[in-house]
Amino acid sequence: MAEYKLEVTTGGMQYAGTWDHIFVTLFGNEGQSERTELDNFGTDFTTGATGTYTMKTSSSLGKLLLVKVEKDPYFVLPEDDWYCSKIVVTTPEGDVTLFPCYRWISRGELVELRGGKAMKVFEDDHPLLTDQRKKELTLKKSLYQWKILAEGLPHINSFNNPLELPDEIRFSKSKSSETLMTKRIIGIELKLKGLLGSMEKWESIEDMKKIFWYKKTTMSEYVTEHWKEDDFYGSQFLNALNPNVIEKCSELPPNFPVTEEMVKPFLEEGSSLQKEMENGNIFLYDQKKMDGIPARDYNGEPLHVTAGLCLFYLNPENKLMPIAIQLHQQPSEENPIFLPCDLETDWLLAKMFIKNADIMDHEAVHHLMSTHFLAEVYSMATLRCFPVIHPLYKLLIPHFQYTLYINTGGRKSLFGTDGVLNTSSLGYEGLVELMRRAISETTYSSLCLPENITARGLELIPNFYYRDDGLKLWDIINSFVKAIVEYYYPSDSEVHRDSELQEWISEIFTHGFLGNKASGFPGCFNTVEEVIRFITMVIFTVTAQHAAVNNGQFDYHSWVPNGSLLLRKPPPTTKGQSSMETILETLPNVGETVSFAAMAWLLSEKYTDVVLLGAYPEERFDEPAPKQMIKKFQAELSDLSEEITTRNSQLEVPYTYLNPSQIENSITI
Repeated sequence: MAEYKLEVTTGGMQYAGTWDHIFVTLFGNEGQSERTELDNFGTDFTTGATGTYTMKTSSSLGKLLLVKVEKDPYFVLPEDDWYCSKIVVTTPEGDVTLFPCYRWISRGELVELRGGKAMKVFEDDHPLLTDQRKKELTLKKSLYQWKILAEGLPHINSFNNPLELPDEIRFSKSKSSETLMTKRIIGIELKLKGLLGSMEKWESIEDMKKIFWYKKTTMSEYVTEHWKEDDFYGSQFLNALNPNVIEKCSELPPNFPVTEEMVKPFLEEGSSLQKEMENGNIFLYDQKKMDGIPARDYNGEPLHVTAGLCLFYLNPENKLMPIAIQLHQQPSEENPIFLPCDLETDWLLAKMFIKNADIMDHEAVHHLMSTHFLAEVYSMATLRCFPVIHPLYKLLIPHFQYTLYINTGGRKSLFGTDGVLNTSSLGYEGLVELMRRAISETTYSSLCLPENITARGLELIPNFYYRDDGLKLWDIINSFVKAIVEYYYPSDSEVHRDSELQEWISEIFTHGFLGNKASGFPGCFNTVEEVIRFITMVIFTVTAQHAAVNNGQFDYHSWVPNGSLLLRKPPPTTKGQSSMETILETLPNVGETVSFAAMAWLLSEKYTDVVLLGAYPEERFDEPAPKQMIKKFQAELSDLSEEITTRNSQLEVPYTYLNPSQIENSITI
């Protein structure tokens, strides 16, 4: 007679426990146990509890291969899904094997769990394991299917409603209720004040300070007071929500005829534009990819979107100052170059139109497409191509929690034809075209931060905290990924032999980057180094990069004059004709403004079940080496967090978005 000890852990989230019967069958390479009910005296499988059970077999089963778990109803009680976290089995020989589960199990469902060392496809050495692997992937490919959202955009999952998604990738009960509560609080406040849906024009800029009673941050208050100032305007292109758009300018584009005379008053005395370009102090924002995209109609008339250019000067005080703005790509008499010495409201309007294009580019391209939509591609490929025993599944799956759920819901509430982004100047069709243009120009190196910074010539610009913190994070993530990948892939031949890994990158190349070879994205992997670089980029994108472009939305955009998705009046075509009244008429009306501010609140809200970068609450790795690598990763992130906190304590405007203590492990909002 042989005895097996099982420790069965139920998840700690709300409603994770069950009253139903749970049966287990053990499979080894020398036989299988009988189907055995796990039943101790008293209540079993309560939320957050670990129960210990003994199973007896006539003889040892040899090396344990699989644990089959089955859930049967308890009399006629209503259905209650069970969240099984893990089962740890101790064999008669004293071997301890972890069988991770981390999923909901429904009544009548039979789940096969693989345990022990993470295994690649060519390492499975038993017909039972080979068969289980094939069955798992066949099931997942039938469940997670690709769909085209719009021609020329990354492909998406085929679920039409987030509630159709499997339970384990849906929001937790607590996150769902907290999100709903936030929406209700916002809605009630705006309705009570009579702001929601109001078509009225703002009487004054000051009135906008009264949108929310209690929701304020130190940064949102700062923005409210400083949004008109040129040095603060310039700093936002480095350390606010869209830090990947400016680049060093060593030669003016031919369609931007800025002259020495125009900008000389704003340069260091005795210097010149040419000299400052040679010294690396001139930078350019060029929104040419937006040129020619038709804006949407508004009250029967087309709106105006400016594919503008803005020239910045890094002055001797190390402040990045806007010194010239042209609102359309082609120069003409009706497209003057605006300067800081122009009428105050002319200059303010020019900056607002640049910011209008920038915030649409930020939301549609840098936020939605380059983090959310690409994360969905990475997530789908991971779910479809890797079984749960695969080492890269274990590494990557914590970085995709809730991503399919938030995207499936957000495409309707945020990006759909009835979503708040549809009320932007470009509208849904215009934003889709902007994204289409952007993905066709996206290169692999542009998503790899070190290469991105170098390509834009921003290695030395001072006070660029996104770069400073981001590069340190990139190195820490890269070091962690390198350790894990090299542990499981000691040679390039292991990469070649892993058909699941090759299928994973092929699906990403096909469905994410639409097979565009010019993009530089790999369609297959040849070396361990290539795998390390790509997975570093994936993890950086869904953690740090998303935090950088998302977490400050309330800080910077709840004060809508600082950056509005909608401007109602045409841009100025001559100088000296504007006033503060023009500014108020150009900004969104009351109802539109509060819907944008509410979106900023919702997208940067923090919830209780947050999992921070580096935290791996689900125990998926059974080997000591990767567990040690995770601890080292966490220690390095903690050190960086302390370093950033110390630096921020010395800054008037701290940069917090890439502090590891503020970065989620996946895209959840």
